[in-house]
Amino acid sequence: MDLGLKDRVYVVTGATRGLGNAAARELVADGAKVVITGRDEQRATDAAAELGPNAVGVAVDNADPQVAERVIASAREHFGRFDGVLISVGGPTPGFVADNTDEQWQAAFESVFLGAVRLARAAAAELGEGGVIGFVLSGSVHEPIPGLTISNGLRPGLAGFAKSLADELGPRGIRVIGLLPARIDTDRVRELDALSADPQATRAANESRIALRRYGAPAEFGRTAAFFLSPAASYLTGVMLPVDGGHRRGF
Repeated sequence: MDLGLKDRVYVVTGATRGLGNAAARELVADGAKVVITGRDEQRATDAAAELGPNAVGVAVDNADPQVAERVIASAREHFGRFDGVLISVGGPTPGFVADNTDEQWQAAFESVFLGAVRLARAAAAELGEGGVIGFVLSGSVHEPIPGLTISNGLRPGLAGFAKSLADELGPRGIRVIGLLPARIDTDRVRELDALSADPQATRAANESRIALRRYGAPAEFGRTAAFFLSPAASYLTGVMLPVDGGHRRGF
């Protein structure tokens, strides 16, 4: 199946590792060009080099109000066009209600929530018909995850923002989609498992609650993201898709 990605240009944030990197890798594999971002300049440069000549790395912090304009300008400067953005950020500091400080909440809000809103707003102003804005969210949109209180508070709000944005941009032919990963085998998920007294037992318990009885591979998430961002998914908007191996039982 031809996804129609050849020579299309996307910005993928938080893409030096994890889910953002997996998505960028699959986009490039199908012929797209990407601007990937990360906080560390060397890691952004190295990650882009691994993806080849159709990738450029830019060091930015999503909490910076100037990020959106900068990365969209970089896409046009390096590749001559801008077709969409996948907004992915690192997970907020883990913890329970009593553990997380005001400072942690504020930092997460600036990066995870307000940073994503700014990127989406700037992309909406620049995109034309056929453009797409994607959000990497979490299964916590539907059900809170123990020990991730800040994420549980912010992700559902972003999903509501994305749904509102889909309504507003639909008449212009711009799509808005959300991806809700659960236990994808990334560094972040392994770090969360390692917070328990017995990481192997924690992983086994998590796998027992997944219909496919295993964690997802990053490439599996990446291929899903590439399809949803592609012209092949041209009639999908306002969709919040669980990428979770059957972890969510509700409709």
